[in-house]
Amino acid sequence: MHKLTFFFLLFSVAFLTPGKAQQVTDSLAENMLVYQRSVGGWPKAIGKEVVKYEKQLTAQQKKAIQADSLAQDATIDNKATTREILYLIPAYQKTKNLRYLQAAKKGINYLFKAQYANGGWPQYYPLHNLYRGQVTYNDNAMISVLNIMQDIATDKNGFEILGEPFKTQAKAAVEKGIQCILKTQVLVNGKLTVWCAQYDENTLKPAKARAFELVSLSGMESVGIVEFLMRIKKPCPEIKKAIHSAVSWFETAKIEGYNFATVKDASLPKGIDKVLVKDPASTIWARFYDIDTNEPFFTGRDGEKKKTVAEIEHERRVGYAWYGTWPAKLFDKKYAQWVQKNP
Repeated sequence: MHKLTFFFLLFSVAFLTPGKAQQVTDSLAENMLVYQRSVGGWPKAIGKEVVKYEKQLTAQQKKAIQADSLAQDATIDNKATTREILYLIPAYQKTKNLRYLQAAKKGINYLFKAQYANGGWPQYYPLHNLYRGQVTYNDNAMISVLNIMQDIATDKNGFEILGEPFKTQAKAAVEKGIQCILKTQVLVNGKLTVWCAQYDENTLKPAKARAFELVSLSGMESVGIVEFLMRIKKPCPEIKKAIHSAVSWFETAKIEGYNFATVKDASLPKGIDKVLVKDPASTIWARFYDIDTNEPFFTGRDGEKKKTVAEIEHERRVGYAWYGTWPAKLFDKKYAQWVQKNP
């Protein structure tokens, strides 16, 4: 055999033979595989250390993390599990590394399994203590899941590679999720408003989470819910009503002429404070509104409602998004465009 032909055959075996081909890898995806729990989801932190996939892990660290794979800390909070799936699908398409596709599928199956019969998703699964079992819109947790489900159901954003039965399961999950959304839109004096950040998983009634996250109408999470509903093609009358009602509430709840600004204050930790200041060019919304009065309120770690953000402790005042411009993007273009398509 000619020497050149021999080396060509060796090259072919090394790179083309199934099961023996050298795999192209992605460093972030590799770390995601290390952190994936046996149940299929991912944790957002190990202890108090937030998971950062950019961090280079030693062999010993990888071994310790994988040894804890049975931990019940998988969650959809802070984009955990959804961010990994959204990364692994294009990572597989780029590298053709089947391990990434398999991990993404395992994560999606975790999401299927975690969904309640009523259509909602808990913040954690299978962990269920305290507020972790509540149906959770907070920080867009459930909506991040539903957006993936909708992508799978409609063959969008690379998820078309999954095929069946993922597509069929995703369609069913989306339908159940929509029904949960419609059931949980808060009715006040016979009028639909927006949504609370979390709900009791059994009764679907608004529920309290952490001490500073009381039952309320949410000025932030409700935006993500509306944007998701706007993705539904040929929406039924109930979906249309939910969207119109929410946008109407955003209009009544807006706070014009003020901004939530960071100011320097050398007497305070880190030398800053966050205060409400007059700004004629600004329109903002509060994070939480009282369901009965529709007035903004603020809560520190004592769990007591306050009328102004200045009344809560500094740590919570600067450590939480009490005001924002979240609904502005709906008013800028999205709602008008959706109305045109869905008269």
